[in-house]
Amino acid sequence: MSAGSERRAAAAPRAVPAPRASRVELRLSCRHLLDRDPLTKSDPSVLLLLRSQNQWVQIVAQKKVTRALLLRFGRNAGKSTITVTAEDISGNNGYVELSFRARKLDDKDLFSKSDPFLELYRVNDDGSEQLVYRTEVVKDNLSPVWEPFKVSLNNLCSCEETRPLKCLVWDHDSRGKHDFIGEFSTTFEEMQKAFGEDQAQWDCVNAKYRQKKRNYKNSGVVILADLKGSLFPGLHHGRLSDSLHRECTGPSTPAEPGRPAHPGCNLEPGPGPGADVQKWVAIDFTASNGDPRNSCSLHYINPFQPNEYLQALVAVGEICQDYDSDKRFSALGFGARIPPKYEVSHDFAINFNPEDDECEGIQGVVEAYRNCLPRVQLYGPTNVAPVISKVARMAAAEESTGEASQYYILLVLTDGVVTDMAEAREAIVRASHLPMSIIIVGVGNADFTDMQTLDGDEGILRSPRGEPALRDIVQFVPFRELKSASPAALAKCVLAEVPRQVVEYFSYRELPPRGLGTHTHDAGPERAGQPGVRPVSVSSTLGVP
Repeated sequence: MSAGSERRAAAAPRAVPAPRASRVELRLSCRHLLDRDPLTKSDPSVLLLLRSQNQWVQIVAQKKVTRALLLRFGRNAGKSTITVTAEDISGNNGYVELSFRARKLDDKDLFSKSDPFLELYRVNDDGSEQLVYRTEVVKDNLSPVWEPFKVSLNNLCSCEETRPLKCLVWDHDSRGKHDFIGEFSTTFEEMQKAFGEDQAQWDCVNAKYRQKKRNYKNSGVVILADLKGSLFPGLHHGRLSDSLHRECTGPSTPAEPGRPAHPGCNLEPGPGPGADVQKWVAIDFTASNGDPRNSCSLHYINPFQPNEYLQALVAVGEICQDYDSDKRFSALGFGARIPPKYEVSHDFAINFNPEDDECEGIQGVVEAYRNCLPRVQLYGPTNVAPVISKVARMAAAEESTGEASQYYILLVLTDGVVTDMAEAREAIVRASHLPMSIIIVGVGNADFTDMQTLDGDEGILRSPRGEPALRDIVQFVPFRELKSASPAALAKCVLAEVPRQVVEYFSYRELPPRGLGTHTHDAGPERAGQPGVRPVSVSSTLGVP
């Protein structure tokens, strides 16, 4: 190779990793664990580690892997084993809304009536049971009516309408020792057929009572009061529609190399008749970023060169601002002590105007950030749930209008470890029901494991209570890997999942989004010449020579 070609090769920008072509959910179970507690049973948890030596190491090659558990010095931990089960969940989701009620349930309480709740499980290929949904508790009622709930068909039955499902009914106990009332088994195919024939009810059976009581019939009846499917993809009584099968199994035409095989949508940039995108920015002002007066700080203000937060803000913000007509951003900060009382806030307006936190374009956000930084004290902890919940409240108000006119995108810039991980998971799971997407940009070289967990690409994100997210609404972007990427490649990574998230929301709500065309490709390099995906110049926006 010549010296000139070597220089050209060295100057070439780093390649942007191709998006994953599929998503896999891992389920872990253990058997015969050693008991480490003298008076009670162990409370086990699993830490799954991945070791890499300049290359990714495959965790699971087969669908199911069982391994013996070892003690610290390599000896077997008795008969203890761990099983990792992998399931491909890369297909796009359809949605179904279910509503259950019950009649004449057994009374398990001595001085009052039962407090029933229902759990819905799917049965996996290995016979294990996966919780799909747990209803609320209805107090003192033997004929409860539970609130309707919506679940994706991937979560419910892996898009296999004949997959066994199991429903269990319990009497709630405040001490956690719930009393079992009864259960029944069915399939999604049977649910659809029975509901279409007005016969969607099942005997709630307690097997112990059936064995002991000669004339035992049931412990009550559970009724499927309502069943609805989203218009896109469609749902027909008796079977999953052809469009649903296409959504779950992918497009019939082969996908382009290195591109996810799933239908998406094209969010057309610029003013137009479509749904408006409301843009929010949340910036991490915690002390882990370093003292802004120190040149090593991620918040260091250098008059000749933008810091990493400003680079990420401009590069990503300019991409997002072209998808709305007014180009205005609501700009928040979190993790700082703010004037006048210098109390810690996790959702303050960086322009210090809580009545109007909007800034004119990304340049307005930059100016507000520069004015804010000297006036606050970087503190902590790194709590992201408050800003997620704040935007979610706005999105919930929009959803209540029943129109497809507003969609919310929250852009979070942070340097790493999240302190309120449990609250963040809960907030994201709730927000997955709303017209909202979250783009998290990792700034600096910290450990972004928490962000990758919230992204949900490695499996369905669940709240601490076990409730799965209705949609995958989080996209994580490590900015350190994209600094040298072309504007088109950066745009593709930032908006890789948003079009699909928009389509999934409007289909789940049965609202056709105005002005949003559906296509079989995501925003990519071929769109670089279109309006709205123009080259991003950090220096020109910041006024840096």
